[in-house]
Amino acid sequence: MSTQTPASPPAEKSDKYARKAVFAAAIGYGLDGFDLLILSFALTGITASFGLSNPQAGSLATLTLLGAVLGGFVFGVLADRFGRVKILTYSVLIFAVFTGLSAVATGFWDMAAYRFIAGIGIGGEFGIGMTLAAEAVPARWRARATSWVGIGFQCGVLAAALISAPVIAAFGWRALFVIGAIPAVFAMFVRKGVEEPEKFAASDHRPSLRQSLAPLVNTPAARRISLAMIILTSVQNFGYFGIMTWLPTYLAKQYGMTLTGSSLWTAVTVAGMMVGIIAFGQVADRVSRRAAFWIFQIGAAVSVLAYSQITNHALLMAAGFVMGAFANGTLGGYGALLAELYPTHARATAQNVLFNIGRGVGGFAPLVIALLAQSYGFPAALAMLPVIYLLGFCAMFLIPERRGAELS
Repeated sequence: MSTQTPASPPAEKSDKYARKAVFAAAIGYGLDGFDLLILSFALTGITASFGLSNPQAGSLATLTLLGAVLGGFVFGVLADRFGRVKILTYSVLIFAVFTGLSAVATGFWDMAAYRFIAGIGIGGEFGIGMTLAAEAVPARWRARATSWVGIGFQCGVLAAALISAPVIAAFGWRALFVIGAIPAVFAMFVRKGVEEPEKFAASDHRPSLRQSLAPLVNTPAARRISLAMIILTSVQNFGYFGIMTWLPTYLAKQYGMTLTGSSLWTAVTVAGMMVGIIAFGQVADRVSRRAAFWIFQIGAAVSVLAYSQITNHALLMAAGFVMGAFANGTLGGYGALLAELYPTHARATAQNVLFNIGRGVGGFAPLVIALLAQSYGFPAALAMLPVIYLLGFCAMFLIPERRGAELS
């Protein structure tokens, strides 16, 4: 009796689903990146229109990110209970609608309210997308898959960097927020085009709020790991938002660049971030999570300090590329790391809660940088950032190495 080789369609179906899931997660997170950076480019116009001080303008970014903390808690728990894809759809709709409403703001307070609620929707994107990608791929590709989700975020940022100046020049800052409402269409694509991952569908455990949060704090080891992850995500977000929120303003004030010129420099920095994220995923999957984080944290500290001291325009562009690669290269790594540290019934909650606590801490970066720049100037404020990456380096000692581990 002859034996037959098993057919390949199941594997092909699995690979196809993995690509669709990673793509959907990357696009969803890309919309976040677009929304957050258009605010940076619109700040000059918003400040002039509403007569705001720099700290008030910076607080709009801070409020958006604080809203993301609340959204992270809410949508993380809901995604573990009702499904990753379903809740991702709702989070996209919320941030798209309130981003669009930002276009009709009449002053600081209603703009602040719109940005906070948009932030609630934004808060769901990271954790749900990273969970979806991590559960869809084999363990050996996990960091690379979540890094591609991180690339999606940077594509959104890059799109915002490239279109913001011409859109503002032609139509004013309000038009950027009108464009930011378009993602509502994408929400329908996500809902219809991607199924729930098998890891979630196979689990019949639909946890309560307490059950979702318990694995983050129910043992001394869990509390230590969760604290370390909060430090890591706070460092990531503080550095990123401290740099990106004020980079266009820094370049304009320090070097007299036009909005178009600062857009180009920002785009080069974002391109560096994309290269760094891809490189991080390769190192994390092929060597170790810990080694990848340490390499990039040291690189971030050195490159940010160097960038703050450069005055030559050509060198500034090259240094921006390098700074971007190290300062944001770790972005995709958090998705893999968090997925491996927490079980399925708490995975989206852990991703969203821990990352968005870090995003909430990082949300104070625009305000802190504005206050420091007001007292000492932007170069000095930027030069103080490298200290935070040393905190991240130390926190990695508390994180167990889980490269290649199957998800529980």
